[in-house]
Amino acid sequence: MDRIPGSKTKAQVWVMENGRARSRTDQLATEEPLEIRLASPPQTLAVTMRTPGADFDLTAGFLYGEGVIRQRDDICRMSYCVDPDLDGAQQQNIVNVTLRADLRPDLKPLERHFFTSSACGVCGKASIEALQLRDCPQLPKDLQIAPEVIYSLPDKLQAAQGVFKATGGLHAAALFDLDGNLLRLREDIGRHNALDKLIGSAFLAGEFPLSRHIVMVSGRSSYEILQKCLVAGVPVICAVSAPSSLAMAIAREFGVTLIGFLRGRRFNLYSGIERILQP
Repeated sequence: MDRIPGSKTKAQVWVMENGRARSRTDQLATEEPLEIRLASPPQTLAVTMRTPGADFDLTAGFLYGEGVIRQRDDICRMSYCVDPDLDGAQQQNIVNVTLRADLRPDLKPLERHFFTSSACGVCGKASIEALQLRDCPQLPKDLQIAPEVIYSLPDKLQAAQGVFKATGGLHAAALFDLDGNLLRLREDIGRHNALDKLIGSAFLAGEFPLSRHIVMVSGRSSYEILQKCLVAGVPVICAVSAPSSLAMAIAREFGVTLIGFLRGRRFNLYSGIERILQP
């Protein structure tokens, strides 16, 4: 029988209120490892802790963001690992990826994913220079977005977070058009994984580049958030919390409109103010 982990896990908890304890059943966000393997030659590319669901989207988004693949046809097949010792049962925490036979990707940049869950370039300058070598899509300069559109995004993101409502423990990444219409949303216990799932789903659907779109994340903006959006061609990135210093540096270097502390009818602009309409 296949082992299919869910996005939510039941747990018995104690609630302390007014000095008295009571027992109740709660829902927690599931956290399990996902191993991304290259099928031929056999090689583990990365291991990440994620919330099960949309694993192929996560895999495609991760590989695209890291420069392993550049187009949809670079992936010939994705499948869960089959264990012959368990009557051919699928192992839902292992994804095997078969790349195009003539593809020879540089896998060295993936080494950091074996010992850390967040980005770590040698230094900020080296990280920016590495992105400059990636031949990222040119970001459009003619976009004009009304502040009202930006103000509307958090409520739409929150309303679409189904698993978060049940668990209270997930990040989300959402894709909007320039009128603020929600197009896609993905959730995960890791904000980078949520973004990989979001970008991977658009990539597999043949919707790249995302040059007329807005991405919003439920946490802060870090180097990896900017990196993944930049290589996907996203010109406007919004976040509930603050960006890191390196995220701001990348946004200014590459002309990304970077918005933080987006709450209610207020936000901070760290780069790209020219894309926001003003009276």
